[in-house]
Amino acid sequence: MLSAITRADTLGASASISSTTSANSSADLQNQFLTLLIAQLKNQDPTNPMDNSQLTTQLTQINTLAGIENLNTTLASISGQINTNQSVQNTLLIGHGVMVPGDSVLVGEKATTPFGFEAESAAKTVTATIKDSSGNIVDQLDLGAMNAGTHTFQWDGTLKDNTPAPAGKYTVTIEATNDTGAVHTTPLTYALVYGINPTANGVVLNLGTYGTATLDQIKQIL
Repeated sequence: MLSAITRADTLGASASISSTTSANSSADLQNQFLTLLIAQLKNQDPTNPMDNSQLTTQLTQINTLAGIENLNTTLASISGQINTNQSVQNTLLIGHGVMVPGDSVLVGEKATTPFGFEAESAAKTVTATIKDSSGNIVDQLDLGAMNAGTHTFQWDGTLKDNTPAPAGKYTVTIEATNDTGAVHTTPLTYALVYGINPTANGVVLNLGTYGTATLDQIKQIL
């Protein structure tokens, strides 16, 4: 059993360690462990020496912590590189058209913007109904059978009477069915990417008059 003086010396070493700044890394723990170990070796009872298994266990724990710290440092470096590469890749979207959730079609003097939809399952019949700003049906398109997934189409901008549709904004409604009933679809609209805005919650695309969208909202890049 340790004498009173020996215990005081050992406890003093422990108190000295705990009174210093809290350990923030495995190196700090190693230094503190060695300080305490030396104090114990100096003052241990020769008839009752330190248990080697405890020493081995403590060294193993410190080495494990050091390995975890090194792994975390490596992962943080890799994560930073991935974020940098993603930012560079995202800038390549600027100037490209994308299909995002929406039901708008713009008609200009010479062209119309694409429209589309995303289907949860395959459909035997798909119909696109195009309406003007007053809600009047100006055209209907029979798109036929479609597989599940994203589909994009181009309206020729011609009304039911085969006259050109006036320039402006139109809306598209998608109706899809199969043998079991209606198929859920999400309408998609075309937008041009004008810029990339990094935020704390991820990258946000500047779509001009269409507002903004996140990367996960992009269903197709045209």
